[in-house]
Amino acid sequence: MLPESSVDTGSELKSYEQARTAFARIEPYKTRLGELKPIGFDPQGNRNVRLIPYPDLVGRLVPNAAIGLADLDPGIRDCILARTACQAYEFRLAHEVRERKGGFLKDFLNFERTTVVTGWRFEALIVVRDDVVLFRNFSGEPDNIRIEHQSNPLGPLQSSGESLGEFVAR
Repeated sequence: MLPESSVDTGSELKSYEQARTAFARIEPYKTRLGELKPIGFDPQGNRNVRLIPYPDLVGRLVPNAAIGLADLDPGIRDCILARTACQAYEFRLAHEVRERKGGFLKDFLNFERTTVVTGWRFEALIVVRDDVVLFRNFSGEPDNIRIEHQSNPLGPLQSSGESLGEFVAR
């Protein structure tokens, strides 16, 4: 009788492993922009895709001015030299389930709530110039689990006490 909720970014890729496998098919200097859609990374059709403006991209790819152009990955270097002709897309794919655990009365009366959060998250950065992928990188969490625990000794009166404290402080 305890509530559950979930978050899904609506991607065709339904697991971290599927996302990683699809992402591995993207080859810098070979994969064209139109080839991204069939493998699940469509810059125009995906939800949760962000177009990163050139100034932000430079700050992200070259975090230290002491790093010379020659020291950078060739795709990053070519993007920087292309300036605004280079575009970057950030994809955020995820699935998360939140399930409340414990006793119904303690949870319902707000004395104690425990929520188990499980899922995965995959973030991909794809840099493109002239319809060709120059650079790609990813990060994420393949198997995320965390437990959120909240204890309120006053139960349903806890929020009233906090509101009263703010009122008195004014």
